[in-house]
Amino acid sequence: MSKVHHVAVLVGSLRKASINRKLALALAELAPASLQLEIVEIGDLPLYNEDIDGARPPEAYTAFRGKLKAADALLFVTPEYNRSVPAPMKNAIDVGSRPYGQSAFSGKPGAVLSASPGAIGGFGANQHLRQSMVFLDVPMMQQPEAYLGGAGSFFEEAGMLGDGIKPFLQKFIDAYAQWVEQHAKG
Repeated sequence: MSKVHHVAVLVGSLRKASINRKLALALAELAPASLQLEIVEIGDLPLYNEDIDGARPPEAYTAFRGKLKAADALLFVTPEYNRSVPAPMKNAIDVGSRPYGQSAFSGKPGAVLSASPGAIGGFGANQHLRQSMVFLDVPMMQQPEAYLGGAGSFFEEAGMLGDGIKPFLQKFIDAYAQWVEQHAKG
């Protein structure tokens, strides 16, 4: 029996009913038994400030870093704001990567799925996030790429995931499970 890999899922939208949060929850349901996905909340993190990140950093920083360090892998599910990642996602990356030399991201296999009601599906956010993760030593899954445009139509009125997007999400999460298996430490 293969190991169960714990995956820290960071959702870039703070809205409780966001499309990206719904997609993250759908991915958790579609995930094979080898993955256990958990959304790690980013909305309560104070803006990163090195002045408060000394000997006694804010509890929110410590708890967030602990959850990342305990995870075997990372999954980012995010919208795009102004052709980049939303501010809470960037802040979470900054908090998790500090103090310098103690990044909670380093070496953990990752993937990114971006979704937007717009046509290009968060391409800019997806690419910016990948660029940051390369710097932070996170091996990012290359294929399948996941820029999901028209995301407002993915869910039926009752909130259930529609059949049209389900095959792609299944392909994505299955490929990610293989990526994690290949690249997870231990």
